[in-house]
Amino acid sequence: MTHSHSRPTPQCPADATGGHAHEHGGCAHAADHAARAPAAIADAEALCAERGLRLTPIRRQVLEALYATHRPMSAYDLIDALEAGGGKRHAPVTIYRALDFLLEQAFAHRLESRNAFIACPFRHAPGDLVVFMICDRCGGVDEAVSDELRRDLAQLARRQGFTPHARVIELAGSCAHCRG
Repeated sequence: MTHSHSRPTPQCPADATGGHAHEHGGCAHAADHAARAPAAIADAEALCAERGLRLTPIRRQVLEALYATHRPMSAYDLIDALEAGGGKRHAPVTIYRALDFLLEQAFAHRLESRNAFIACPFRHAPGDLVVFMICDRCGGVDEAVSDELRRDLAQLARRQGFTPHARVIELAGSCAHCRG
């Protein structure tokens, strides 16, 4: 099974500097990510209710901020985004606690190579291998799960006598929206 945060869509429009208009909502990649937000946040609310947990206001605000962009965000980016949205300036520990909850519930992922976080609208099964494709040009992140790759890597690890504690692969390159 393979799924992705975004489907191949038309290339992003270039802005006057030759870059991409991601921050203005003109990018199909960003628009696709934002379109997933309402259903994913509603799903997070429902899952919390099922699990007897609370998606507190700060947890929800952090999750909404992660959905407000298709780029990974650091804890300090989140502090700035929440403040810019009219909220108070939160202490880093508050943001990290909210992120810890979102990570534990698989509502978000941490990108080790960027020391940053992204929202996850998919329900992953335990043991799923998650592949993040991080665009060097626009900073966007696509996410995919592959049963075939998971099996192949598990077999490789077994042959080496290795027991993985994380099943994440990060690939850097150019996304379908920036290529061309």
